[in-house]
Amino acid sequence: MNQEKKSNKIVVHLLLILGSGIMIFPFIWMIITALKTKTEAIQVPPRILPEVAQWGNFSKIFEIFPFGNFYVNTIVSTLVITFGQVFLCALAAYAFARLEFPFKNFLFLLLLSILMVPGQTFLIPQYLTVQKLGLLDSIPALFLPGLFSAFGTFLLRQFFMSIPTEVEEAAIIDGASRIKIFFTIILPLSKSALISLSIFSLLYGWNSLLWPLIVNTSTDKMTLSAGLASLSGQYGTDFPMVMAGSFLACIPLIIIFLIFQKQFIEGIALSGGK
Repeated sequence: MNQEKKSNKIVVHLLLILGSGIMIFPFIWMIITALKTKTEAIQVPPRILPEVAQWGNFSKIFEIFPFGNFYVNTIVSTLVITFGQVFLCALAAYAFARLEFPFKNFLFLLLLSILMVPGQTFLIPQYLTVQKLGLLDSIPALFLPGLFSAFGTFLLRQFFMSIPTEVEEAAIIDGASRIKIFFTIILPLSKSALISLSIFSLLYGWNSLLWPLIVNTSTDKMTLSAGLASLSGQYGTDFPMVMAGSFLACIPLIIIFLIFQKQFIEGIALSGGK
């Protein structure tokens, strides 16, 4: 019996190692390609390792594009999107979970219907709205449409509804207002749900590509994803440059994951449960 358990454990670990290798291979290939010359990157059959590591590719990317501006634009838009979604979605979710107002259920169903429609459907209305505000080709245009999330509202509403109402009733008896209850009781008790939403908002803001490509045309107003996409030309792509830029773009998220990996795992597990 013990021998069978050991055999099963070995098989499971081998499968996990195989799966981990398959998942990490693209990342390793990206680093290897970033160290190649353009000729080596498109060589057939593929060359595994470069003859001479081209470390200069990582500095050359800053000479070709204002890569520093890409970083700043991406960081600013991502932080605003993350804080905006967490705050606004928490307010909306608390209203749907605890307050009573006319057409509450209808409005919530209308909110859920947004999740059933592809995001590309909203691109034209969003573009026209930003255009009328006179914000085309600007930094605010990058984050304005992403300040609210229907998914985030649904996630937080489900979590708020799991908090016992007795906690709020006790606070109301003590004379606390709804605003005070929200900030001093509900939000502290919802730390895991807020972290979960922050993770999804952070990834959404950092990886956003289609909207930044549409709304901004100036090079100094682009984000990392849009700037890297512009390296893919009609008459050829400089793959080492693209991979070097992609690796540099991944570094902040890798650092954040290494620091907050426990919260990442808990957040994804919570969102799956809800």
